[in-house]
Amino acid sequence: MFLGVDGGGTKTAFVLADERGRVLAAHAEGSLYHPEVGLPEVLATLRRGAAQVARAGGILPEAFAGAWVGLPAFGEDSRVQAELAALPARALPGVATGCGNDLECSHAGALGGGDGISLVAGTGSMTWGTWHGRSVRCGGWGEVFGDEGSAYWIAREGLALFSRMSDGRAERGPFYDLMRARTGLESDLDLSGRVVNDGARSAVAAWAVAVHDAALAGDAAARAILRRAAGELADLVRATCRLLDVPPGATVIASTSGSVLGEDGLVLQDLRHLLAPAHAGGRGAIELRAPMMAPVLGAVALAARAARRELSADAVATLAQGRFVVA
Repeated sequence: MFLGVDGGGTKTAFVLADERGRVLAAHAEGSLYHPEVGLPEVLATLRRGAAQVARAGGILPEAFAGAWVGLPAFGEDSRVQAELAALPARALPGVATGCGNDLECSHAGALGGGDGISLVAGTGSMTWGTWHGRSVRCGGWGEVFGDEGSAYWIAREGLALFSRMSDGRAERGPFYDLMRARTGLESDLDLSGRVVNDGARSAVAAWAVAVHDAALAGDAAARAILRRAAGELADLVRATCRLLDVPPGATVIASTSGSVLGEDGLVLQDLRHLLAPAHAGGRGAIELRAPMMAPVLGAVALAARAARRELSADAVATLAQGRFVVA
């Protein structure tokens, strides 16, 4: 049995599956984003989640044949990298473990192990691409000066828009009233205190929904934020193709995942337009596809690889059809 763990900035999914690709149990825990929760809490969350999903599957954690953990911000700070990389093995002693950036889970799940680009735009944003033995990462520089097109970036732009609407630097549109209604502010300036006092990355990113809802309500300024977000994400995909040296005329499969790129969202619509053949400029085609399976299921496949028991094609197909509820 194999444990896949897809850690995120907001929540972490744990899934247990067997060598035939059958999903046996699923569980959710909090964030594994170590800059926010700290390394001790990452370790505690891994142990807690593994114990819970093992209990739900009717086994003990030491019975896992392999485990793979996707960690947000993995590889982004050399000062803590060695300690961070050691946490999965510490959480699951005696189990064959592997770990990497959480985007590797997304790539494995989205493309079923094939070449292409996995574009994730959730709390943060980045790509992971592979092409004929090469692999590259693009974006994901964090919320302070990167993560363009992500929920955090959209929310930050939205909060800035609210401030301009409030003090007269921008014309007030539906977004202003929507934010007032959802926050229950007595004074507009109270928003500053709320963001400062509860300025966690995930808490700020949650305001991206308000920007999207305002755009649907006809707010031109909010809609412009979402168009800029799509442009930033398109730049990520194009840059990844260049870094991979994809030859002209080749077709690259790019999967899309994350809260910003939901099928019913405006950003995905804009992204499809920006990456359409008419805008390719002779650089080849980029074909956007929905992921083959969830990132946490990709982590299951990577867990089997970590145990040197690669899942068969039939097992991967079964895994991709797996139904589970992370609760």
